[in-house]
Amino acid sequence: MDRTKSAKVSLFAVWTILLVLNVNGQSGCDTHRFANNIAFTSCTPLSALGSFLHWNYNGQNNTVSIAYRHPGTSSSSWIAWGLNPSGARMVGTQALVAFTNSSGQFQAYTSSVDDFSTQLSPGSLSFGVSLVSATLVNGEATIFATLELPANLVMTNQVWQEGPVANGVPQIHQTTGDNIRSIGRIDFRTGQSSASGGGSGNRLRRRNTHGILNAVSWGVLLPMGAMMARYMKVFTAPTWFYLHIVFQVSGYVIGVSGWATGIKLGNDSPGTSYSTHRNLGIALFTSATLQVFALLLRPKPDHKYRFYWNVYHHTVGYATIILSIINIFKGFDILDPEDKWRWAYIGILIFLGACVVILEPLTWFIVIRRKNRGGNTVAAPVSNKYSNGVNGTTSTTGQHHQDA
Repeated sequence: MDRTKSAKVSLFAVWTILLVLNVNGQSGCDTHRFANNIAFTSCTPLSALGSFLHWNYNGQNNTVSIAYRHPGTSSSSWIAWGLNPSGARMVGTQALVAFTNSSGQFQAYTSSVDDFSTQLSPGSLSFGVSLVSATLVNGEATIFATLELPANLVMTNQVWQEGPVANGVPQIHQTTGDNIRSIGRIDFRTGQSSASGGGSGNRLRRRNTHGILNAVSWGVLLPMGAMMARYMKVFTAPTWFYLHIVFQVSGYVIGVSGWATGIKLGNDSPGTSYSTHRNLGIALFTSATLQVFALLLRPKPDHKYRFYWNVYHHTVGYATIILSIINIFKGFDILDPEDKWRWAYIGILIFLGACVVILEPLTWFIVIRRKNRGGNTVAAPVSNKYSNGVNGTTSTTGQHHQDA
């Protein structure tokens, strides 16, 4: 009986090992085996989307036989791989595309990506291609082809992608996560590849810089500057005014730097468009700039138009903060960073919100108590240069209006 159990355990262990080896063989690079004894001398795991590229390079006639593998492909999705001699981007890519057509066949063809809204229609490429075919077996798609490359394309940019299919037509892929990282550099001669091609490494750094600058400026400094003006004047005068100016001006300067970085990124990526994020960014820059000019045109506290200026100042200011927070989360969706960065910013917002919940009633309590005692609503006598009222009242008359 013990021998029978031991034999079963051994058999199970062997079966498990074979299963692991089989899984690795299907998903790995060096251990993968193609049908019909097709062999490739070079292979590289690509840096995104879990894909692999196998190839044989013939230096005598500059031809490359390739096999692009993409595990996890369904019958309702398309895959594509290609070379882009014009830059490290999607537009301009000379692509090989494959998906399951309306007849249920997994077909492969060539397509030149001429614009961002392309539906990957069949078309000829800028170099010769032959023996184009594709297979879809157990959810793993593979495109085979032989490329006749000019000398300048033996080392160039490679792009790969996946997306949905609707009514037999490839649709636009996602614009977050791995779908925007699926680009690299390939050298068929040496067998070397890199995670990012051309200037895409610098572009990724600029994207991260753009996100950090905007999150710190519009998303942290501006809300803190508004809190200085609303809550600190009952405790520190005129220190609150200088703190308000420091936070707001710093936020504006850093925010403009982040906005300019975003404009540069847009110009460098003509095939990529994030219209909502871009339009919100333009609105933020415009409203923040209007706030800066409004500061230069601020009437004196006793001026008849000061009330209207205060209404404008607060309305535009708070609207800018709300839009900035929304746009920061739009940016998170685009950059798709590690979750810790998103949660870190959410933590900052929760902290600032908790401060508002505590300081708002406390400030009103201090203001009302001082008013009932007939004293000033500010912590100490302040010149009219800085006095704008506290939580809806002036410091001398108690007349209600918006504070600055």
